[in-house]
Amino acid sequence: MLVAIMICGLTVTSCSKDDEANSDETNSQKDEVEAQLSKMTLREKVGQMFFVRMETLDTTIHWNAYADLQENPILEVNKTMRDVNANYPVGGLILYAWNIENEAQLSTLISQIRSLNGNPLLCIDEEGGRVARIANNPNFNVKKYESMSAIGATGDARNAYECGNTIGTYLKHYGFDIDFAPVADVNTNPENIIIGARAFSDNPEVAAPMVTNYLQGLKDAGVTGCMKHFPGHGDTKTDTHFGYASTQKTWAEMMDCEMVTFKAGIQWGCQLIMTAHIGAPKVTGTDVPSTMSSVILQDKLRGELGYQNIIITDGMEMGAITQQYSSAEAAVGSIQAGVDIVLGPKNLVEAFDAVIAAVNNGTISEERINQSVRRILKLRMNKQ
Repeated sequence: MLVAIMICGLTVTSCSKDDEANSDETNSQKDEVEAQLSKMTLREKVGQMFFVRMETLDTTIHWNAYADLQENPILEVNKTMRDVNANYPVGGLILYAWNIENEAQLSTLISQIRSLNGNPLLCIDEEGGRVARIANNPNFNVKKYESMSAIGATGDARNAYECGNTIGTYLKHYGFDIDFAPVADVNTNPENIIIGARAFSDNPEVAAPMVTNYLQGLKDAGVTGCMKHFPGHGDTKTDTHFGYASTQKTWAEMMDCEMVTFKAGIQWGCQLIMTAHIGAPKVTGTDVPSTMSSVILQDKLRGELGYQNIIITDGMEMGAITQQYSSAEAAVGSIQAGVDIVLGPKNLVEAFDAVIAAVNNGTISEERINQSVRRILKLRMNKQ
């Protein structure tokens, strides 16, 4: 008994020292974040909250359909983009399949991106399976995956880890910082046309460990993952790329299904969660997209689930947003709802100027901007 007590005592002492070390590290990081924040102008802070596609920085490009972007792909940073970026710094840049030709072109492009104003983080949708901008390009020799549902069907979460780690390894090699994956949706609706096999399972108990192991695989490779699409796009019938979609579930029903995977990811320590542009009228009492809902983002995600890290929107150029809101309305409204990063506004200049104006006229406080920028700076430090 005496030996057991001594061991416990030693364990407590060891834990106490670890806690002190972690506390010192946390305080040091907070001090560094505050030091950086104090040196930033309002434009620099707001810029960190915008992650954009290549085409958004080229204001000579006007497009209506995604096919328009594929027909005239941007493969390098041009003068117009640099001129716009000089006044509109951005915190991140996302590449799509049509921006990536081969390894040599990608290497040159990433070098150009690294020199842009705002020091943008480099992002991509590389889930594996159908959504894989690099793996589905025949000019890249990387491992391909059938689908996440095929991995989920194995019932072995180690396969999800291997997938995340393999994808993370080649993304890190090419120079990416963030992968907008994994899909944490539970694919419960057989009529779902957008999620389907992108989800690990229609069973949340199967999907949850797959999601956390995939995230761990990415992390171990040096890439930050992002769970999507909160509060769950798996029980919808329509595609938010082109118009309105909704779920008719109550919050209690979501807690028994969709939230199982998100709660697991939050407990694991997920750094980014992407919103869905879906309405959840039985949760919010309105048809407003979740991206624009403080009930979903503040009351539920931050309040009930205790999530403290970055909330990023799904692409704001998607039809579910643009058919209801201007770029200005969407950017301001989503920040008011609680997002930290506005991804892919259709018109960056309009959205950026609107947020600056909202701060200047008191619609959004600068402290509210600071809250988001603190989270983004913390992410940047953790990636160094």
